[in-house]
Amino acid sequence: MPDTNKNKSYGAKNIKVLEGLEAVRLRPAMYIGSTGKDGLHHLVFEVVDNSIDECLAGFCSIVEVIIQKDGGLLVKDNGRGIPVDMHSKYKKPALEIALTKLHAGGKFEKSAYQISGGLHGVGVSCVNALSISLSAKVKRDGKIHQQEYIIGKPKYNMKTIGKCDKSDTGTEILFYPDKEIFSTTTFDFSVLKKRLQEIAFLNPVKIILKDERDGKKEILFYEGGLMQFVQHINKSKTPIHKPIYFKKQMEANSVEVAIQYTDNYNENIFGFVNTINTTEGGTHISGFKTALTRAINDYINKKGLLKNEKLTGDDAREGVTAIVNIKMMDPQFEGQTKTKLGNSEMKGIVDSMVYIALTEFLEENPNISNKIAQKVVASAKARSAAKKARDLVRRKNAMGGLTGLPGKLSDCSSKKSENSEMYIVEGDSAGGSAIQARDSKFQAILPLKGKILNVEKSNPTRALSSEEVVNLITAIGTGVKENFDIKKLRYSKNIIMCDADVDGQHIATLLLTFFFRYMPELIENGNVYLAVSPLFKVRKKKDYYVYSDKELKKVLEKVGGKADVQRFKGLGEMNPTQLWDTTMDPKTRILKQITIEDAVIADEVFSMLMGDVVGPRRKFIEKNANIAEVDI
Repeated sequence: MPDTNKNKSYGAKNIKVLEGLEAVRLRPAMYIGSTGKDGLHHLVFEVVDNSIDECLAGFCSIVEVIIQKDGGLLVKDNGRGIPVDMHSKYKKPALEIALTKLHAGGKFEKSAYQISGGLHGVGVSCVNALSISLSAKVKRDGKIHQQEYIIGKPKYNMKTIGKCDKSDTGTEILFYPDKEIFSTTTFDFSVLKKRLQEIAFLNPVKIILKDERDGKKEILFYEGGLMQFVQHINKSKTPIHKPIYFKKQMEANSVEVAIQYTDNYNENIFGFVNTINTTEGGTHISGFKTALTRAINDYINKKGLLKNEKLTGDDAREGVTAIVNIKMMDPQFEGQTKTKLGNSEMKGIVDSMVYIALTEFLEENPNISNKIAQKVVASAKARSAAKKARDLVRRKNAMGGLTGLPGKLSDCSSKKSENSEMYIVEGDSAGGSAIQARDSKFQAILPLKGKILNVEKSNPTRALSSEEVVNLITAIGTGVKENFDIKKLRYSKNIIMCDADVDGQHIATLLLTFFFRYMPELIENGNVYLAVSPLFKVRKKKDYYVYSDKELKKVLEKVGGKADVQRFKGLGEMNPTQLWDTTMDPKTRILKQITIEDAVIADEVFSMLMGDVVGPRRKFIEKNANIAEVDI
């Protein structure tokens, strides 16, 4: 816990100004990532980050996030409160400077915050600039101060509106996103919960999330911290041991790690820096991976458990779930949205800390160590067979031309990946219609025979030996896992086209699981799509193709009287013309681009839907049974 005397040094002199707000409204995506749903919710997290910085400094224990009935959003905390004294240079209250000047905040003054997530100091001022209105209320030194803003400009000078107990401190920010900036201004409770839950796992803070639109409420508080976080992620898997946990400190840097192996075949390593989710990893993750491999390799060699195989990083990480949470001064991120840590020194620091701590743990806990060693040794022994399967795929790709492609693939004439697309079609019948319907200049068709292998339940050896999986990998061209090369991508759009029934959706989920586990870069790069096929055809004078029961009701009301309604049981029922008009014509089709909004949640969903543990899957189905469409 930091020295509370630092409270005395946190005032107007700590607020340093770099520039104004004009650029934020001109190019908002540069500061918050996008002006869509993600950017909207990023506003909330920028405000919450300020409260969490107070938590990291030891002055905040409760944060409330409340979606207002009228579309606004309120964030309240019990921190010290934004300073309100006059700024010596700008002759205005520090509160106004922090909310109206870009790069203004206590984050640039080390005596105010040693550890901070909102490093750029643009967060709350960006929120102000992109809101039609914002109100800030500060409880500090026994007084309640308030100032309101219209599109980032003060509505009036800061004023004192009341008194409070001197021990009652904190900040309240209420803002209304500008509809002229954002494509949607409707806050999503579930999106907020995902990120706030993550924050609550990582910090000793109670977060209360409320939705005044429907009365929903969640209290997010986890005394178990990272160990509880790992168990939460693995709730749909079968762990082989209790979580390993350790925390090490080196000067101003702390490294906190939780590790748990499961009987799964996929690695899931999540990194956080000062509470920021570094979704693209960085130097801290590189250091962790090196240390994990080295510590386990040393243990296995010391015990003489692996004689004829050499351990690799992939072997050491097979089935592992790990969280690496570091706290440091002056982290350098790539961009304001902070997706990758770049500080080169952190690789060595994390490597050293993790190696020492993990080596000690393995020596002192033989029961857990032996279970991990058995898992890793089994992986190493299976790797040779898996490598042969991958080499086979790579050789086929290297051959080029039609001779190296699957026999069932009907390729397009274009050889430019940016101008071509591949439909992955369920069954030979639908594949035949698609081949006749397509524009062969830029559309390729790959029919699949039935359901592909569930790669969530299969080890890499079996998965990469499956004919359907090999055909799919060969047609795409990039290779998989460590052999993945985006430069070899043959089609810019890889479109999953399945029947709209339960079997079709199952096949689509199997394919998405394959992409997520073996080619996640394709999803991250925006190369994977779902084709949305119609459920009905309504005929009255002309044909209407309808994609949902709700839409059917509207169409029938629109055409009036009696109409002929045909329900499509599958794509194979459509003739080539219908298939082209509804599902393949770029001018009229509906494609859903697959994205990974949150890697932690995505892993949890795929493990739950496609894994062996039944309980969580049943709960998920029960909860979502009445939802017409679930985005994966």
